[in-house]
Amino acid sequence: MRNKEEAQELLEHFRTSENKNFTCNEEAIFSAYDNNHGHQSLAIKILSIFGGVLASFSFLGFLLVAGLYNSPVGLLVLGIIGIAAGIFINKAYDKIIIDTISVSSFIIGFALLNFGLSTMEVDDNINYLICILIATASLIITRSYILVFISVLIINGGILMIIPSNKEFDFIHLYTSLLAIIVTAFYLKEAKIIAQHTAFSRLYNPIRIALLLSFLTGLASIGDDFITVSDDYIWVSSVVIILAILYVLSRIFEVLNISQMPQKAGIYIITVALLLPTVLSPAISGAILIILLSFLVNYKTSLVIGILAFVYFVSRYYYDLHFTLLTKSILLFSSGILFLGLYLLTHKKLTSHEEI
Repeated sequence: MRNKEEAQELLEHFRTSENKNFTCNEEAIFSAYDNNHGHQSLAIKILSIFGGVLASFSFLGFLLVAGLYNSPVGLLVLGIIGIAAGIFINKAYDKIIIDTISVSSFIIGFALLNFGLSTMEVDDNINYLICILIATASLIITRSYILVFISVLIINGGILMIIPSNKEFDFIHLYTSLLAIIVTAFYLKEAKIIAQHTAFSRLYNPIRIALLLSFLTGLASIGDDFITVSDDYIWVSSVVIILAILYVLSRIFEVLNISQMPQKAGIYIITVALLLPTVLSPAISGAILIILLSFLVNYKTSLVIGILAFVYFVSRYYYDLHFTLLTKSILLFSSGILFLGLYLLTHKKLTSHEEI
């Protein structure tokens, strides 16, 4: 809702369309709208994050030039102080410039803590676990969009770093599979999640976008030099993602009023046949899953990210020398047919709905 007039029109629509008497607390709704309207837009929050990151890098460079790296204890102390200060500043103040300062302090704190533990030759697994635990605690304490977003990224990033640290590269499939399930559930169960507690309504959006980026990072890591997976298990992630896609399709059927079993079965069979070539590249099917989820819940930011990810993963797959040109051509051909089929299906249904 862009303004109060649209909110009023929506309430009037509910009053006229509901069979039973529709009652609501209009004063509380408009009060909540005014409070939410004062919050910064997503673009401002992104700029705040980037500003905090750049400021953090600059300050870290200054600390390294000053020779702080020679004192592991000093690094740990300053790291803990930086994390605590970032959380405290963000909870005490609610302004854009303060957000940038708190983000900078938060990022610098984690960087110094990680560097200090590494300087003390602490085992990498313990180092990552400490960062995960502190980020989890920060996630529970803070209610800030930006700090929640960064905390979720740190948690997933720490889990992802543990995989190459232990040379157990095939565990990346477990990581991506779990994230595929979590992201799917998070998108489709939005109403139930938000309804659980008032705090969840503020935490939902930053956690959702952070989970999405973490999922894409895991997909991008498969087959990369950072994580070299075995060809024997590369199908694991793909199978889970394809099953998630089929589940999302079942929800799309409900939206498009597709109830006849022959139609559903035909679409399922065609979808599986078209997605089978992506078994060798789970990143492509993962991007398709994001696009379908975004389309279903009408999340435009995620849709753009999904499309960009799909283009990137397809281009990276095309230049991958592990597969023949014939295999790549089959994959691209099948993906094109899938999207054209989805377009024709949705266009036909939406057109028929408009005619009614």
